[in-house]
Amino acid sequence: MEHIRRKAGYIIDMDGVLYHGNYLLPGASEFVEWLNRENKKYLFLTNSSERSPRELQLKLARMGIEVEESHFYTSALATASFLAKQCPGGSAYIIGEPGLVKALYDVGFSMNDVNPDYVVVGETRSYNYEKIELAVRLVRQGAKLIGTNPDLTGPSEQGIIPATKALIAPIELATGKKAYYIGKPNPLMMRHGLKLLGTSTEDTVIIGDRMDTDIVAGIEADIDTVLVLSGVTSRETLQQFPYQPHYILNGVGELVP
Repeated sequence: MEHIRRKAGYIIDMDGVLYHGNYLLPGASEFVEWLNRENKKYLFLTNSSERSPRELQLKLARMGIEVEESHFYTSALATASFLAKQCPGGSAYIIGEPGLVKALYDVGFSMNDVNPDYVVVGETRSYNYEKIELAVRLVRQGAKLIGTNPDLTGPSEQGIIPATKALIAPIELATGKKAYYIGKPNPLMMRHGLKLLGTSTEDTVIIGDRMDTDIVAGIEADIDTVLVLSGVTSRETLQQFPYQPHYILNGVGELVP
């Protein structure tokens, strides 16, 4: 535990680590207070594309955790950065929430449901057959298929719910095209995170609840990994993976001395 506490930089997932939906997890507030008290560098690196950093900041504030907006980086921002470099001034048909739309607008993309350069899919609760049908037609016409993250499921107050990879699957199956996923464990997302954090790989740790995104991202980036059992992964499902985290905790509250 002391080895983790001595780290200078912390990359932290949010869903399943700090909260489930609008429910703050035990120890989350004390953990963030400890990070600030110890002058740690930290970044909330989330695969969720629904909300902007400002909205995530306000969400934590409503839960009683005050954090500056600069501490957040989302898969929507990573997706927008990637697409702006690939196709400056391009256009996209988006199946997603306002956080994703805003991120693409901010890098100069326009919305296009006729002949877009890309079809971009993120988490959304406004998913329907009509949108799938249009996305399939656009991809078959030549639009490239992008997923903000490769999460199949995510935690919520009601239990496990479908996430981006599950939502994009019908489009992949109907078109025969595989999406390119930007979020963790894509090295693009991790490189952005480390650059924003400003710490070395040796002095950084990633904390998350998913073996297939957070933990494998840390392993591939050569940084120490901490799995918390407060989200998607349990001790039983942990055994299904050919790799293991460096440390396992019940929740982030255990890191507070």
